[in-house]
Amino acid sequence: MAPSSWLDIASDSRFSLANIPFGIATFPNSEKPTVAVAIGDYALNLAVFALHDGFSQLAEIQAHVGVFDKQSLNGLAALGRSLSGAVRRYLQDIFRGDTPYPHLLKDNRELRNQCLVPLTQIRMHLPFHIGDFSDFYGGMNHAYNAGALFRGQNGALLPNYLHLPMAYHGRSSSIFVSGTAVRRPWGQIVEDITAAEKHPIFVPCRTMDFELELGCFVCGGNQPFDNISIKEAENNIFGFVLLNDWSARDIQRWEYVPLGPFNGKNFATTISAWVVLADALEPFRKPGMKHPGTLLPYLQEQREAFTYDLNLEVQLVSGSTKRKSTICSTNASDGLVWSFPQMLAHHTITGCTMRAGDLLGSGTISGETTSSLGCLLEQTLNGKRPIQLEGGEQRAWLEDGDEVILKAWAGNEMDGYVGFGDAAGVLLSAHKQIA
Repeated sequence: MAPSSWLDIASDSRFSLANIPFGIATFPNSEKPTVAVAIGDYALNLAVFALHDGFSQLAEIQAHVGVFDKQSLNGLAALGRSLSGAVRRYLQDIFRGDTPYPHLLKDNRELRNQCLVPLTQIRMHLPFHIGDFSDFYGGMNHAYNAGALFRGQNGALLPNYLHLPMAYHGRSSSIFVSGTAVRRPWGQIVEDITAAEKHPIFVPCRTMDFELELGCFVCGGNQPFDNISIKEAENNIFGFVLLNDWSARDIQRWEYVPLGPFNGKNFATTISAWVVLADALEPFRKPGMKHPGTLLPYLQEQREAFTYDLNLEVQLVSGSTKRKSTICSTNASDGLVWSFPQMLAHHTITGCTMRAGDLLGSGTISGETTSSLGCLLEQTLNGKRPIQLEGGEQRAWLEDGDEVILKAWAGNEMDGYVGFGDAAGVLLSAHKQIA
């Protein structure tokens, strides 16, 4: 059973004492975003906490408390996974019912009033200054299903998928924090992709989709032309967010051969605001899908339990009726065949430089049943089999005004939930005219 807290935390809170996720928030009476953690229904302003000697009992952070008064988590992440883990454990001690440091916050009402604020009173921002974003194709069910739709079952999995984690380089400039609205893009599409002669037209996307993914933020990194080995990769992982890789399927279908996604993916990616530290998910490690290929030594995982027992859910709020439907329920261990350490090892094997705050996407996570598929492309068989929503509506693709909400959590009430904040976004209609 998880230790109790002196702070009133509901038993079903996703931000239990077992979690302590980090983020960047603007607090009341301040215009400057700072580093914060979520605990129950509250956020702790770590900049104010540090200013009043809140970290006086954690010697290893004393020379670095300035990282909490920053507008991104880059500085904290750059100190390394072990130090960020030590900060999390220290804050767990601060909030324990039997805290060894009651004078620092529990019995200090004046400081609590300054730095412990209800979550409803803060405004969240992107947690990192994201230098680079690479989105992988780590879910084998999705890779097979999407491949079968585009190439037929015999050619569903390309030969290289069995040997390396595939990815494309995304746009860090179009990554948005949860709650940011997304606009339907314009682009080139071909109405009959099977026709011998292709005649593209320029229109707003007609087949908008979401993709259910996990995002992984890097800490540490490597020098130019060095690599991060599979053995070192775990220590270069800071934490995780939910990630919705919005996809314009018709634009993507026309452009992706031969160089992969471009305009069909570059307009928006939504991530959750709170970063769940890798240490917080350690108790939930679980074997993923068995890899079907023979891997070269540099990609051979160190542990069988390379993924997490993490419940994932997608909700769709209809733009017309405002009814909410759960359209996907799955688990991270059901869909991923490539791990984040493998992705990081492969990404750097050429000497590609990674830096604190770089973001890796897992790729769409799909289970084996229709209700566990992580995008509409799979669920609707490329628009041919619409799904049913609450109230009798159907969806083949997303409609203007629809809101997509990703959710994730591990654990239980007895031991405490480790949850992610939502990754939510409303789809706006396209601009009326593009010059």
